[in-house]
Amino acid sequence: MASGQIDYLNLINARGGINGVMLSYEECETEYNTSRGVECYERLKGRNGGGTYVEPASTGIAYGLIDRLPQDKIPMTTVGYGRADSADGRAFPYVFPLISTYWSQASAMVKYMAEQLGGPEKLKGRKIVNLYHDSAAGKESFPVLDVYAQQLGFDHIKIPVSTPGNEQQSQWLQIRQARPDFVILWGFGVMNPTAIRMAARVGFPREKMIGSWWAGSEADTIPAGDAAIGYRSMTFTAPGNFPVLDEIRKTLYDANKGDLSSRSGMESVSYVRGMVYSILGVEAIRTAQEKFGKGQVMTSEQVRWGFENLDLNKARQQELGIGGLLPDIKTSCMDHEGAGGVMVQEWDGSKWVALSSDWVIGDRELVRQLVEESAAKYAEETKTPLRDCSKEP
Repeated sequence: MASGQIDYLNLINARGGINGVMLSYEECETEYNTSRGVECYERLKGRNGGGTYVEPASTGIAYGLIDRLPQDKIPMTTVGYGRADSADGRAFPYVFPLISTYWSQASAMVKYMAEQLGGPEKLKGRKIVNLYHDSAAGKESFPVLDVYAQQLGFDHIKIPVSTPGNEQQSQWLQIRQARPDFVILWGFGVMNPTAIRMAARVGFPREKMIGSWWAGSEADTIPAGDAAIGYRSMTFTAPGNFPVLDEIRKTLYDANKGDLSSRSGMESVSYVRGMVYSILGVEAIRTAQEKFGKGQVMTSEQVRWGFENLDLNKARQQELGIGGLLPDIKTSCMDHEGAGGVMVQEWDGSKWVALSSDWVIGDRELVRQLVEESAAKYAEETKTPLRDCSKEP
């Protein structure tokens, strides 16, 4: 994922930068450790004139940075993870959970499972197991799924898996005894292929499993071997090849300047997600330049405005060589998520294949209600005044 980020930034520099402005970056291996990630941020944020934005790639680290960002005036992207309520830009002006949050994903999961059964009313009396990573990120689906369980009448059975997750015999004994209609795999790391193998061992159909997007990469399926065939997951980036990847191959890898040791890794879900992280950052800088001056170096505050006024529609995605890779993204002061769409993909034994022809969008009204309630509670607890978006430029 880090290589996808770095390669796209280097591609932009190879093109001559953003309207002539060249990019620099700092990287830090955090090992998904919150204290280490916060230390990295504090050590690196002031280099080269100061950080323009930060992307920590960790829910724990994101939580650790949230209260620091307004003081430093540095925006943070949390693409596909972090606090779902940070989609409310009034309470979280410096946090951007772009594309889709955990809560939007959970809502889309319920919609997808309902469609598989023939409608929302068919979920009544059903059992859905949530096999989750026992961490802050692993529990992020609870608020949404608990509401749906009450509204639609299904049993939401929560089964935790402790880190690292390579022992799940007791969990799958519970699952076999419960005989659920679906198993949500809200996992991370080695937990995911272990769960897929255990599902095959106890005879649970992989097509009745639906992984979160952090349980939906090649690293989750290849180690599980044939047991992973038919396994499904959510994703916020569509599978497949895209013109921008061909450009990176030609511009960087043909010149031996790519960040990966082998270009074959460019086809992975993780690489593409990392590339998307940088695409969003670059487009925020470009958007800021349109307002504050083309060819000028943008401040972190100006780039924050750029993130808040993104418009990555289908036409713009085509121009970037990523047509179909992402749902339409349009942010605002009120909405720092900008899309909320996810796609369902299936592992065919060698690659991920899109099952849904379009982006699945859950109950946006319900999710937004939960977001605003939680954001208001955060603002009250931290004595953060809510911004008046009607007065934002």
